[in-house]
Parts: sequence; C-alpha cells; structure tokens
Amino acid sequence: MSDEWTPDLLGEPFEQLELALGEDERGPLTATLVRSIPSWIAALGRPLSDVDVLYVHGWSDYFFQVELARFWNRLGARFYALDLRRYGRSLRDGQEPGYVSSLDEYDDDIEAAIAAMRPGSRRLVLLGHSTGGLTLTLWAARHPGRAAAVVLNSPWLELQLGAVARQAIAPLVGVRARFDPLGPHPAVDLGFYSRAQRELEVLPVGEERVRWRPDMGFPTHPGWLAAILEGHRRVAGGVEVGCPALVLLSARSTPPLNWSESMTASDSVLAVDEIARSAVRIGAMVTVARIDGAIHDVFLSRTVPRANAYAVTERWVRYALA
Repeated sequence: MSDEWTPDLLGEPFEQLELALGEDERGPLTATLVRSIPSWIAALGRPLSDVDVLYVHGWSDYFFQVELARFWNRLGARFYALDLRRYGRSLRDGQEPGYVSSLDEYDDDIEAAIAAMRPGSRRLVLLGHSTGGLTLTLWAARHPGRAAAVVLNSPWLELQLGAVARQAIAPLVGVRARFDPLGPHPAVDLGFYSRAQRELEVLPVGEERVRWRPDMGFPTHPGWLAAILEGHRRVAGGVEVGCPALVLLSARSTPPLNWSESMTASDSVLAVDEIARSAVRIGAMVTVARIDGAIHDVFLSRTVPRANAYAVTERWVRYALA
C-alpha cells in the first residue's frame, strides 16, 4: 500500500489514496480512500474536532458528494470516503463490477482504510448509504467498540419484498450461488432512480459516471445476491453495533414499476417501512428519522428535505458524541 496521497477528480481539497488488497483470479484488488481534511485552525473549537468519519457508498455507486464532506468538515471532523473493491475509482478492467460472494470480504477494505486514516485516539463515525449501510452495520457488529457512532442513510437492511419473501427465495438463490455464482439475473433496475436524480439535477458529472454509476445499475449475480440475503438474515436475527445509531429514511416509498413524479420526493429503491422495522434490530440505541420529501439518498434530495436531513444529523451527532 502506497502512502502517497494524490489529487482526486473532485478537485481541492479532495485527495485519494490507493489501498492494495492483494489479488484474485482476475488480478490485483484495490480500494480507494478519498479524504477532505479541515485545517487545524478551521477545526479548532468545533464539536467534532477529534472525529474521523468513514463513508461507504451503496450499490452501483461511488463517492462524489462534495456537500456531504463539507458538512462534516464544518463540524470539525476529518472526512474519508471509501470506494470499495470493484467500485468507482477502484474498478479495474476485467473485473465484475460490485461483485463479492460475502459482505465479510469488505473487512479488508475497511481495515485498510482505517489504517490509512491513522486515527490514534480520534473517534470513528461510520457513515453508510444503502448497501454500504448494511455492510457497515455488520462490520460494526463484528468489531464492537471500534465505532463511536453509526449514521445510516437509507440502509438496505431488508429485502424490498420483506422477510417472508426473503426466506422463501434464499434457498433457491443459495443453490444458484453455489453452482453458478456469476450467472445472469433479470434486470431489476429500470432506471427510475437515476431519472429522479436527473430531474433533481444531483447526478454526478464527468465521463466516469457512465461506467461507475450506470443508469440501470450494475448487472447482478446469484453469488452477490446470496451475500446480500445473508446480510439481511443476520440483521433480522438481531445484531449489536455497540454504539448509538442514527437511521435516516424517506417518509415514504414509491414502487419502481412505472415512472412517477413522486419518485423525486420518495424512496424508489427500498421499502422504507420494512427498513424502519429492521432498524431497531441493529442495536440497543437506535434513532430512526423519517425525512418527508427525501429520495433514496436523503442527502441528494430537494433543498428542504436535504436541509432537514443535515439538521437532524447535526443535532443527533452533537448529542451522541457529546
């Protein structure tokens, strides 16, 4: 692993660091850590001046949310974002985008990121969106005491069809995962979420967006879906992240069957009521905040719900880390 931070595509003050993770049958594996560090003068006297935030993106995604980093920097925190293996800045030619056979594989990515952050006595806040929220929830539960707080932005804690459907399909997916892990799946993303973001003018810009964040998502495979369902099973059985947790969700969902203008003011990816029920199973101290008018990534919503999401987060984190 190189210790050399280089300029990031987001421009100043963002820098990136490539994290070597060994190799698989298709070649070297890497993760990429992006950082935005406030000066010591800017952090002086701020409530989170001793905090490091580690952000993990969702499925078919990568880090591009400059405003999110600025929010944490304003509170004095050092902000880090991790593009996981086979995602975004870490995706290499010949790799299957986003593929893992177990969410536990990301332990190496997360540990490499924390080692590069060199936290010392600084407190760690985990910030995860969608699949990244599921990943960080399970990591925190397996590593008690490492995180001081967990903030989850529409975490994918349960299958959209609910626990009964998950239990019914899991054995079938498991069989396919054993015998044909990289086999094809029917397309499930019809591009409505990307369309909603386009109408809200929050999609990232740049040539890399088409490859790193395609409108209809990455192709899915049985091995990957089995890993997700196993994560959902663990959450349904109850886990303990070992610290206060904030779960941010939209107030409502819109089923992604046909385009509707309501998708610009609701979650068109997850069934938020299912997620709210699952959220109370991740720890002993969980706060669920429902943001009216928010989309799947609450921090990419229209001005009013986005501001509400930031306000809720700031109030909660000031209290949780006091």
